Amino acid sequence: MAADNSSILIPDETFLEKLATAPTVLYQNKDLLVLECRIVFTALACIYIGSHGAIRRPPSAKLAKSSKAAKNGETKDDEDRDDEYVQGLLLSDAIMFPILAGTILIGLYYLIKWLEDPDILNKILKAYFSLMSLASTGQLLAAGLHFLTGFVFPTVWIGGNGKVYHIDPERRGQWHSDDSTDSRVWDDKKVSPFPGLFSGLTFRDTTNKLIWDIRHLFLEQWTVRLAIHGIIDEKIKVKFNDIFGFVLALGANVLYYTTESIFLSNVMGYAFSYTGIMLLSPTTFVTGSSVLFGLFFYDIFMVFYTPYMVTVATKLDAPIKLVFQGPTRASMLGLGDIVIPGMFIALCLRFDNYMYYYRKQKLQEVELEKHDESSGQLVTSKEMQRLVIKPVYVNPQGQWGDRFWGTKLHRIFSPDATPALRASAFPKPYFHAAMAGYLLAMVATLAMMLTFNHAQPALLYLVPGVVSAVWLTGAVRGEIRDMWKYTEDGSLDKTDVIVEVDGEGNVIKDITAPKDGDDKDDKQKEGSEAKSVDESAKSGKEKSNDAAVSSAKKASDDKAGQYPVFLLSIEAPAPN
Repeated sequence: MAADNSSILIPDETFLEKLATAPTVLYQNKDLLVLECRIVFTALACIYIGSHGAIRRPPSAKLAKSSKAAKNGETKDDEDRDDEYVQGLLLSDAIMFPILAGTILIGLYYLIKWLEDPDILNKILKAYFSLMSLASTGQLLAAGLHFLTGFVFPTVWIGGNGKVYHIDPERRGQWHSDDSTDSRVWDDKKVSPFPGLFSGLTFRDTTNKLIWDIRHLFLEQWTVRLAIHGIIDEKIKVKFNDIFGFVLALGANVLYYTTESIFLSNVMGYAFSYTGIMLLSPTTFVTGSSVLFGLFFYDIFMVFYTPYMVTVATKLDAPIKLVFQGPTRASMLGLGDIVIPGMFIALCLRFDNYMYYYRKQKLQEVELEKHDESSGQLVTSKEMQRLVIKPVYVNPQGQWGDRFWGTKLHRIFSPDATPALRASAFPKPYFHAAMAGYLLAMVATLAMMLTFNHAQPALLYLVPGVVSAVWLTGAVRGEIRDMWKYTEDGSLDKTDVIVEVDGEGNVIKDITAPKDGDDKDDKQKEGSEAKSVDESAKSGKEKSNDAAVSSAKKASDDKAGQYPVFLLSIEAPAPN
């Protein structure tokens, strides 16, 4: 983090004197205080939004069946997104990250020195980042459009009488549950898709139908197909906001390349931070802490003991930093100071979600047969153990509009109108602790920057603040063991888990886990199973390919041997 704070503090004051006069200086320089508050708020907002966008099904919950998901309005593609795992970091990355970052930083520094004028390098980097940020900017803008759409077209809302109204797109009406019979009661006066006071608006039939069609186009999935003969033939499911967000991102990137807009540079920086937090996973708390502390020492060395960091940050005009301008001075914050702690904070939020479903797991008694041949004879005995029954996962994302319209103000933090709203309000102690640690660390960074009148390595304060807050929370809650064993590599995502419990019902042993002496056999077994799965998948793929070839051949015959050489199509959802 860097700022132009010259002539603010008296240089010959001692450290304690400077620290004591910092509040007075801030009050006298209100524009600086506003500037630094913008930095803190922006960083917290990026982390908050990115962390919630990174939520996915935890291994302590099971995926809902297709029929049940369909009732909740989810499609097969929604289920696949809930169930996908991203590539996580390894412990070795704690060493590799600082080395790679240092290599790139030093290379850019000497390239700037060699060129003398970084204008050429800035143009190259602007073109590169304009292209590379297209997907991330489109994703950020699409998320913002989804957010706004949820407020205009929610699925539920609560009336002044306490009744929860559900908006049904199939029957194009609104209903609420009868208190005595729990049956649906349709309100003939509410025929529009709008909530609250707007639900009573009356339109002509053609206008009302158009509004419902617009809602349908915004909320249902579109199909985008790209086909290049002999290279690719893919179909992806998106929503209208995703397409519109990509178009807006394309325009923003063109404007950024042709102008010197700091605002657009910051928008691209927000997008990089948002997608970085969503896609990067520290995998475990141990790995995340190690990576953060590795970059902690890297940041200190590069800022305090070399000219590399400050020179590259101030000379390059690229969306690798957020620039904030005030009336008399400017300040900047590197994206690494957001993404690096942000991916760890996002891990905390996913761990909160994991613990929420972990506490909802039930243990069902099962009878197991145990064979013993130690006496020379086969002896079969039966014993009672516990089978872990995982709760069904409910996607909590995209509920902001429903929470606003479907929850009374005094219950805004504990909504219960729908299962998705209840799932979105899961307890978040680790996430809140990490955010509080980040906030305090940012305040400490700004205080030190004002005190020493020098650019500060933000990770010097952010890493201890965030990591210590999280581990301290685990110690206070007595969940260090759960934090230690939690991983996002997929190894916890098991079914039919048999466990052994103590007299108080606490799980003390996972019986299905392999013993030390059986590791080799289990690995061989896993290898053979993986091979079998691969062969099965290959066979299924071949059958699928055969079917596709047959279908393509039939279509080819129908079109007199024609096939698409290049095809880009967007298919809108059919109206109800």
